[in-house]
Amino acid sequence: MKEQIAQLIETALDSLIADGTLPADITPNIQVENTRDKAHGDFASNIALTLAKPARRNPRELAQQICDALPQSGSVDKTEIAGPGFINFFANQASTFAVVGEILEQGDSFGRAQPNSGPRMQVEFVSANPTGPLHVGHGRGAAYGATVSDLLEAAGVEVEREYYVNDAGRQMNILAVSVWLRYLELNDQELTFPSNGYQGYYIRDIANDLIKDHGDRFNFPAADVFFEIPADEPAGGDKEIHIDALIERARQLLGDDYETVFDAGLTAILGDIREDLSEFGVDYQEWFSERSLTSSGDVSRALEQLEAKGYLYEEEGNLWFRSTDFGDDKDRVVKRANGQTTYFASDIAYHMNKFERGFDKVVNIWGADHHGYIARVKAAIQAMGYDPEKLEVRLVQFAILYRGSERVQMSTRSGSFVTLRELRNEVGNDACRFFYVTRKADQHMDFDLELAKSESKDNPVYYIQYAHARVCSVLRKLDSEGMAWDQAAGLASLERLESETEKDLVKQLAKYPETLQHAALNFEPHMLANYLRDLAGDFHTWYNGHKLIIDDAELRNARLTLSVSVRQVLANGLKLLGVSAPEQM
Repeated sequence: MKEQIAQLIETALDSLIADGTLPADITPNIQVENTRDKAHGDFASNIALTLAKPARRNPRELAQQICDALPQSGSVDKTEIAGPGFINFFANQASTFAVVGEILEQGDSFGRAQPNSGPRMQVEFVSANPTGPLHVGHGRGAAYGATVSDLLEAAGVEVEREYYVNDAGRQMNILAVSVWLRYLELNDQELTFPSNGYQGYYIRDIANDLIKDHGDRFNFPAADVFFEIPADEPAGGDKEIHIDALIERARQLLGDDYETVFDAGLTAILGDIREDLSEFGVDYQEWFSERSLTSSGDVSRALEQLEAKGYLYEEEGNLWFRSTDFGDDKDRVVKRANGQTTYFASDIAYHMNKFERGFDKVVNIWGADHHGYIARVKAAIQAMGYDPEKLEVRLVQFAILYRGSERVQMSTRSGSFVTLRELRNEVGNDACRFFYVTRKADQHMDFDLELAKSESKDNPVYYIQYAHARVCSVLRKLDSEGMAWDQAAGLASLERLESETEKDLVKQLAKYPETLQHAALNFEPHMLANYLRDLAGDFHTWYNGHKLIIDDAELRNARLTLSVSVRQVLANGLKLLGVSAPEQM
């Protein structure tokens, strides 16, 4: 309906330009919005206000001229001029209710754009280090990234979902040493586990599997392992120096077998992450290995390009990138004096790789603690000759889990954390997926376990699903009473729906396509979640005040037709949020 009104306005403006009322060089930006007050009609446009200055006219006077020039339309009953020059449009009931037929005709595709009709985007999300199971904080990024990807696809964007596997670097070496030391313990070696090692239960599980697969092949006396190793923090030393020395000792003693231990930890944890995300309804087209950037030569190639352009310099043995030339607050090291490239160097190569794959836009969904990385990554992109505006970074605050009034502490290193799998088992996938996207991603979020499990209208996902199940229940009851729903008769009788709650419900249905598009293109899935809650609320209000199974066949079919269209939109929206639409509850 908004598009129809915009077209009417455009026709009126063309007419006013043709007769000289408006100058030919104006560039109108026609906006049509839903009105908040029913007394002001159904839709409003501020076109007269935006054109008043370039047209050198009084806005109310111009608004009247636009109204006079509007072509006749069967969709609009009348127009009114309000305030300083707003034009209010009152839609007739037939045009308002036309959306019901569109919903039933289009079904699952209602609100969706043509597939792959938009740009090609890559969405990279979660990308948690494979050093332990995903916890509830990672779950929010997973739900947000998956929903944004699905929304973009529904908006016509060609989307490729990617997980960047950080399978290189110091944290992975700490994981490998942690596994090896637990392996030694299981082989009856007495040792003090490093305070900076990974201490979760899963480390012992991986170590046990190493014993099953390799026996005592990697076993060494603890005295040899810890010989002249600098003291750990509890003993008055430095925990970082201590763990780094253990990594070096592991490499020396294990030799080529170090990679076997390293890969055992990586493979086990990454496999668990893949399975966990898939069960959560999150799947990827690409799992991209950080190590592949080195083996393929991408890291060296990226640094060579920056050096050729004069953006690298050496100082105190380190190689630096001049990121301050592009707005960063300080220059960044890309290669250390020992010849090792930094994590940032891999990041530069990774983004070069992304753009070389031909994406129109790349979307990075990062934890809020990565805020400081945005400027340096965009600086590197610009230095390499790419448009930094083609990188969209969305930050996600970790969700904080509460059991009653007690906050649950989460630390991958200590092993004291609640996994995403544990949360899903407790409250279910539906509640997890929905609750994670009910707020803007960059806003703080407390995850209320008791609310997520409650069966009440205060639980938004239950409230929405119950609206869908209610319609299914009505149709089952209709069948049990020997009656049937006649869709054609219902569509022909929609004028019988005369109450304000019915009209409000239909207007809410008509907002779905626009809400979907806006949520997708602004990366804000909470808009769709809020819309579904409002739609469910309007439906429950109407349902509680109107009987659906009545003797009047014409009115019965009209109300059932409206109900089924609500059910369809609820199902469409829930699917995009990764939430099921149950037929009974």
